[in-house]
Amino acid sequence: MHDILEQLERKRAAARLGGGQRRIDAQHAKGKLTARERLEVLLDEGSFEEWDMFVEHRCTDFGMAEQRIPGDGVVTGYGTIDGRLVFVFSQDFTVFGGALSEAHAEKICKIMDQAMKVGAPVIGLNDSGGARIQEGVASLGGYAEVFQRNVLASGVIPQISVIMGPCAGGAVYSPAMTDFIFMVQDTSYMFVTGPDVVKTVTHEEVTAEELGGALTHTTKSGVADRAFENDIEALLMVRRLFNYLPLSNREKPPVRKSGDPIDRAEPSLDTLVPDNPNQPYDMKELILKTVDDGDFFEIQPDYAKNIIVGFARMDGQTVGIVANQPLVLAGCLDIKSSIKAARFVRFCDAFHIPVITFVDVPGFMPGTAQEYGGIIKHGAKLLYAYAEATVPKITVITRKAYGGAYDVMASKHLRGDVNLAWPNAEIAVMGAKGAVEIIFREDKKDPAKLAAREAEYKARFANPFVAAERGYIDDVILPHETRKRICRSLAMLKDKKLENPWRKHGNIPL
Repeated sequence: MHDILEQLERKRAAARLGGGQRRIDAQHAKGKLTARERLEVLLDEGSFEEWDMFVEHRCTDFGMAEQRIPGDGVVTGYGTIDGRLVFVFSQDFTVFGGALSEAHAEKICKIMDQAMKVGAPVIGLNDSGGARIQEGVASLGGYAEVFQRNVLASGVIPQISVIMGPCAGGAVYSPAMTDFIFMVQDTSYMFVTGPDVVKTVTHEEVTAEELGGALTHTTKSGVADRAFENDIEALLMVRRLFNYLPLSNREKPPVRKSGDPIDRAEPSLDTLVPDNPNQPYDMKELILKTVDDGDFFEIQPDYAKNIIVGFARMDGQTVGIVANQPLVLAGCLDIKSSIKAARFVRFCDAFHIPVITFVDVPGFMPGTAQEYGGIIKHGAKLLYAYAEATVPKITVITRKAYGGAYDVMASKHLRGDVNLAWPNAEIAVMGAKGAVEIIFREDKKDPAKLAAREAEYKARFANPFVAAERGYIDDVILPHETRKRICRSLAMLKDKKLENPWRKHGNIPL
């Protein structure tokens, strides 16, 4: 027994040391934590239970038989974040550059399978050079096994990826299928083909950072949701995001009561929207002044800024916020914003998170770039997402709701549960000036006549009462009572039950 215990301790020490002190020091020199240090920051102290510490690869080619390290480049197991269960894997770059082998993949698949069985999220900390070349197709098969589980877990348990080093080639498709992707500035990157291949094929000169760094994916591609300065900040933000989410689709999100009264009035909102309908204002101010304690966790804040999405709480309950941003492109919907919001709405719907929509949208973005890019199909994604959603949906129109964009933004016609409008809301096919120029085109040479017609159109349609008369708006409210009305609506909708017709799955316009 003494010999066995000594062997156990030796193997544990070898697994904890990973690729050795020299490689750990190299990791630290780059400003990166090791795989185990990251888990210490992410999880509650002392809560981590490790699985498969002694697993080793089975490859005997290219001298690999003499290079066996317990754990094989990934630390897996489960623990808690603020007392709630979570499964984790953390790739160890000090062991074979974190390269994925057949055994490495099996470890990841094992915890993903268990997470689905018990109903708990999976958080993956990615730091890998890609497939382990020495194992050939076995490592590629390992990736495919992980991909299959990403798909099966989608909409069943939340999946969060944190890119904390390289993530290239086929490896990028596992994070791509998870619900949220965080990156670390300057030390992480993602791309399908690296700079050398790009140069060979397209003759473009580009660095790894330019091709797939955090800035690229949070501002240009939209692949990543947030980027942070260092490992610790990224991991603490994962903890923050985790606290908004349910453990699985079989339960509702956690309720965290605050001292913020549900009937708190916010008089400053009465003057938020300018008198000039063409003057912008910051929709984030409305969000921060409406939600509990001014606490809003924005998703993709640097991508498609003309729409805002993120998580907050109302009366302690997690809600998803979707809002047009008049400060950017006047709040118009375009291809990028439609995709961004659609994915967010679908996530909320999958995990029982009510969706609150703040609307100030003058329409879809015009132009050849949008039409050639497929705004018809991409705009339909947002329409589809709202129409399909069965969670509570509360909509507040703050100013403009024009044309098809009115329909798309959680209108009553898409099974909106509670649809409210501020007194200065304008719900119409289009703005008064454009409408008059079409309807009374014969008067276009008479500015006085056109001005009179425009005033007539505004009086008739540039208000919320025409829609309210038809029941498309449930009530016209004063801005300062927005929080109270939303909280009351959420309380009324807490036991809402709505099911879509049976089907294997819909065919969203991808």
